[in-house]
Amino acid sequence: MRTRELAELFREEIVTLRRALHQVPEYDLDLPKTQQLVLDALEGLPLEITLGKELSSVTAVLRGGGGPGPVVLLRGDMDALPVTERTDVPFASLHPGMMHACGHDLHVAGLVGAAKVLCALRDELPGDVVFMFQPGEETTGGAPIMIREGVLDAAGRRADAAYGLHVGASSQPLGMWSSRPGSFMAAADQLSVRVVGAGTHGSTPYRGKDPIPVLCEIVTALQTMVTRQFDVFDPVVLTVGRIAGGTKENIIPDDAFFDATVRTFSEVARAKVQEASIELVEGLAAAHGLQVEAEYRVGYPVTVNDEAEFNFARDTIVDVFGPDRFRERPNPRCGAEDFSYILQEVPGVYLNLSACASPDPDAAADNHSPLANFDDSVLPDAAALLAELAVRRLAR
Repeated sequence: MRTRELAELFREEIVTLRRALHQVPEYDLDLPKTQQLVLDALEGLPLEITLGKELSSVTAVLRGGGGPGPVVLLRGDMDALPVTERTDVPFASLHPGMMHACGHDLHVAGLVGAAKVLCALRDELPGDVVFMFQPGEETTGGAPIMIREGVLDAAGRRADAAYGLHVGASSQPLGMWSSRPGSFMAAADQLSVRVVGAGTHGSTPYRGKDPIPVLCEIVTALQTMVTRQFDVFDPVVLTVGRIAGGTKENIIPDDAFFDATVRTFSEVARAKVQEASIELVEGLAAAHGLQVEAEYRVGYPVTVNDEAEFNFARDTIVDVFGPDRFRERPNPRCGAEDFSYILQEVPGVYLNLSACASPDPDAAADNHSPLANFDDSVLPDAAALLAELAVRRLAR
């Protein structure tokens, strides 16, 4: 329980850091101001620090006083979103059009807090801890880049376990932890389709090849496909979020386009939907005598929590915070997360922590909203749990 007591001592520091980070949100892989704030916060701690080459990452290694032993990796993502903030907090974004609307500023501050706690306990640690401060979760996928640059082996040997957390602005009461074993978050892929026809006057469609009704038929057929070709207990979510075609109401265009996001919860369903969607798109276009260009782009994989590590994390939360502070989610979440790449390489668990600032979580603005409001009073708990997971896992 000393981790909670130590984390509480650092409350003011990490809350101040979180609010400083919130004011300077940065996007994608290049986060120079964020990186400098992290480095300033870690200054003076007994850490071996390495900076990323392809991105503004920070990797810090704490050597335990007990000599070489297991290695635990703790991760916090750092990037913001292209969202114009509409909250009334006094530390709102100073970067126009950018906002920490997904709570990554809390992730960074919580991980810094965990580093401070574990440095205070350094002499008792029978192994090493790697602190992974990662850009690009919302966009390019900073995790696989950091893996290529050696984050999993930063301590000189492969990490034995990895832990991360994500805060939420809605849905759960403040301070509630949640997760589940197995598939926890979806894989996120993209389907892009261009139907190629032949333009003509809208009054004489028979003189051309109209791509728009064919495109509409494809969109509808894809929705039927996911309900008829896939097991309802291993579902697929396919949403067309962008559709475009034409310039004027009386002109049939040469082509029409759509982009869709495809979410799956197993590699079996993921492979099947990739093949089936392309087959359907090409078949329907051919049935109407039109050409089609279809591209299926693979994105983040399914986030899979190791069952043993999930049980360990759940038991730790219940022990440290009490049974009323944890809820096991019955179903996976449709969001995607590039921590999935870490969990493909190292057993671990990804956790959610509610930082909902509203007394009515169901009515609160969700992550990614310009009104998303996170209560940073949960930061000592975030720091304490990450530190406690490391302490207990190293001693196992």
